[in-house]
Amino acid sequence: MKFVGIVGTNATQSTNRQLLQYMQRHFEQQATIEICEIKDLPAFNEPDDRAAPSTVQQLSDKINVADGVIFATPEYDHSIPAVLKSAIEWLSYTTRPLINKPVMIVGASNGSLGTSRAQAHLRQILEAPELKALVMPNVEYLLGRSLQAFDDQGNLTYPDKVQELDNAFDEFVDFVDLTTKIMPSSQFFEKSKQFSWKQVTGEE
Repeated sequence: MKFVGIVGTNATQSTNRQLLQYMQRHFEQQATIEICEIKDLPAFNEPDDRAAPSTVQQLSDKINVADGVIFATPEYDHSIPAVLKSAIEWLSYTTRPLINKPVMIVGASNGSLGTSRAQAHLRQILEAPELKALVMPNVEYLLGRSLQAFDDQGNLTYPDKVQELDNAFDEFVDFVDLTTKIMPSSQFFEKSKQFSWKQVTGEE
């Protein structure tokens, strides 16, 4: 399987990036995880032609050919970082590669609660009509006290969190297999990509 791992921050030093890097190595026998950065994407500005900038198009193309996407998000002010929201808005407004795409959400935070509020908010965002991602249900991976969670080699040092991550990733692989079998028809997919609120409100 091939997954895209999205670092949900523009911070130079981030334990969410470390978490994805650990997952990339730790699960290399089960899947290939390509880590993608969003720090160089432009701020969303709703272009009239709905055309994606080249950097957004590149990210979209990688998502399109992946079997699933893993979002690693910090928590800023009880929500996701603005840069992650901006990146998602680009995908929502232009190419819409997340429609029917299996998604796993993870998060690391120096606080003891991990990123629970941010993850809950991200789930709501990804279920919007313009996105329609297939977010894996009933699984949260919250890595608290993350500044102390990795050793000098980038290995996760909390045995209980390693086991929890193993279980969550196994569930995600199964979830991807299941969603592949029940994926709606291509006609439904194309209809979803054409969704707009103007249609709903009768403005077009």
